Amino acid sequence: MSIRSKVLAAAAVVTVLGGVSAAGALSATAATPSCGPSCIDIFSKNFGTHHNPQFVLDVYQQAEKVGQPVILFRQSNSDPAEDFTISEEGEVSDFYQAGLVSSALNLHYGCGFNIQTGKCSTTLNPVTGKPWPDDFAFEVQYAPYGVDSGLCVGVGSPAASGVKVALEPCGVSSATVLIADTVDSCPVNPLYSAEVPAIIGNDANFSEPFVLNYPAAGYPTDSPRPELFLANLNGFSQVGGPGICGTGSVTGPNSNQLWSAVEGVLP
Repeated sequence: MSIRSKVLAAAAVVTVLGGVSAAGALSATAATPSCGPSCIDIFSKNFGTHHNPQFVLDVYQQAEKVGQPVILFRQSNSDPAEDFTISEEGEVSDFYQAGLVSSALNLHYGCGFNIQTGKCSTTLNPVTGKPWPDDFAFEVQYAPYGVDSGLCVGVGSPAASGVKVALEPCGVSSATVLIADTVDSCPVNPLYSAEVPAIIGNDANFSEPFVLNYPAAGYPTDSPRPELFLANLNGFSQVGGPGICGTGSVTGPNSNQLWSAVEGVLP
């Protein structure tokens, strides 16, 4: 059964990874024109900006199969390997109610939803001492030329440092659920959006969660192509709000762990 048939309440439609809302400044189409308005282009803070992503999420050699590596490659409006959709979106609490993420993950990144009462917690989060974030959760589905493949960005094994990110069957488990970690997000131009770490949904390490990571010494045109992998979040959770990110300091994660997205046909 797909996540779509399980999720009990979807959040308002917003763009993945802290991206531009429907009222935002960017037009809504896709990496290739045929991919349509539902498609997105995910990029790394390591290489680009919302005005110029430069390198975006890409499926290696365009292969539509389980286990195919996920990389970054130069932006193009003719490369179907860069076509992705947000196949499901909601909040962590929605995915928890649907049985797709754990109660521990809901405790750290959800709204403290209580199965017995059917309500979110109205008290402060006992872990952080702050309001519950109920972060945005989603699947990123590979959709070359706008055709959903049924394969999503995820991992094929339990979350651990060094596990490679690849295409995996959508809607089967939390291994293809990603969570936009707003607590550790970075402030950018307010006309656009935050840049955030993306926590893998089958994470079991909540003090140093496993997030999407680009090789620090890698460059998208290197051969062989550097693959995305999981790594522990750098630095510390920014208690009190976002701080200075992309510096490697304790105020936030390095730029190779920060992601965002744009909508629109890429130049």
